[in-house]
Amino acid sequence: MKNIAAFFDIDGTIFRNSLMIEHFKKLNKYEVIDPSIWYTRVKKVYEEWEKRFGDFELYLETLAQVYIEELKGVNKTYIEFIASQVINLNGDMVYKYSRDQIEWHKSQGHKVFFISGSPDFLVAKMAEKYGITEYKGTIYKVDEENKFTGEIVRMWDSESKQRVLNELIAKYNVDLENSYAYGDTTGDISMLRMVGNPIAINPNKPLFLAIREDEELSNKISIIVERKNIIYKLNPDVEIL
Repeated sequence: MKNIAAFFDIDGTIFRNSLMIEHFKKLNKYEVIDPSIWYTRVKKVYEEWEKRFGDFELYLETLAQVYIEELKGVNKTYIEFIASQVINLNGDMVYKYSRDQIEWHKSQGHKVFFISGSPDFLVAKMAEKYGITEYKGTIYKVDEENKFTGEIVRMWDSESKQRVLNELIAKYNVDLENSYAYGDTTGDISMLRMVGNPIAINPNKPLFLAIREDEELSNKISIIVERKNIIYKLNPDVEIL
């Protein structure tokens, strides 16, 4: 018997920010990451994005590079303690639509998966909080002393997500035609294309344009935008400025 599944990205799709960004802030607070690095390497890019002159993806990539470098040599046990604090404090900072959909899928007996570019130790705690079937995140490798090596196995691009999707589909005998996928960037486009019920949640411009250019995807996708206390459903041909 085949299973219906729901594949969710996390950052920007469920969570209203980035788990890694929230973790980075806490690491700064506890001086695991030197607070001065924010001012010398990240602040300018952040302020450009905050003022809407710059791009969020550039800000995230800049911060991610610093994050990976600064974790090298740090013991994972300590990092996981701070990660737990992040989820305890921010784990409910999610979109209402996404939270409701997770609960609906679970009530229907569907398999629910989180597939995220955020660090696996953060994704694991988010998965535990929402009681989902299985998760995949970016793997941060550790050495024999449980210290981060600075090496990662990334999970934020479409190709990487496609690889783990194939593994999960085979493992759980997934009925793709009746399954669901939720994402917000082009990194999620492979899983949106694969299922019969794709949903783009607050899509960024590159994803929105990619949907428009893909006739098969645009004919079956739902585009959801949640702002303040209103949830909108848009057509792919809606005018964008």
